[in-house]
Amino acid sequence: MARILVVDDEPGILRFTRRALESEGHVVLTAGDGTEGLRLATEHDPDLVILDLVMPGLSGTAVLAALVADSPRRRVMVVSAVGEVQARVRCLDAGAVDFLPKPFDIAELLARVRLRLKGVASEATSVAEEIVCGPLRLNLRTRKLASPTREVELPQREFALMQHLMRHSGNVCTRAELLAEVWGYVFDPGSNVVDVTVARLRSKIDGLQIETVRNVGYALQPA
Repeated sequence: MARILVVDDEPGILRFTRRALESEGHVVLTAGDGTEGLRLATEHDPDLVILDLVMPGLSGTAVLAALVADSPRRRVMVVSAVGEVQARVRCLDAGAVDFLPKPFDIAELLARVRLRLKGVASEATSVAEEIVCGPLRLNLRTRKLASPTREVELPQREFALMQHLMRHSGNVCTRAELLAEVWGYVFDPGSNVVDVTVARLRSKIDGLQIETVRNVGYALQPA
């Protein structure tokens, strides 16, 4: 299992790619623009970044340059509709490990991901397999959430939501942020999917301190 960040301004591609990668067992983060993608890459140090080039604001080219400057060994796969040979050469020369033109077949994308992640499993053995937040422990490999009194295996969306809340414990996570990070959705003020998923988590772990911040979102209290 690897941690993969997908950066693309097309919500449909984010959802499609995320589902495919999660079906392979990966933990997937998503960003809808270059600025957010660069922030997530810096904070979470993913094993692979799948990066679009043409985005509003900070371009994929700028993100690639910043990521490689920060860590020359970082794996960045460019996936872009800008498929000219010159564009591919520029990205590869700039440090990208691969370039896949859009539109792409998902089977080819997954095959390229498997190729680029070779060796990650052995490197990842030294990386913590769980997140600890107060009395809570979330296993990133088995998706099991444990409290002092109970342990439950979480479905993918509940796991992804809990992971995000635990990584940002003590901070307020807005509904827009959670929809984007966990579901890859553009914010829909009429959606209650976040509230429903939080309610399910609360029902599974007694005393789970997910605080409701009215008209904003949720915050997991560390103790």
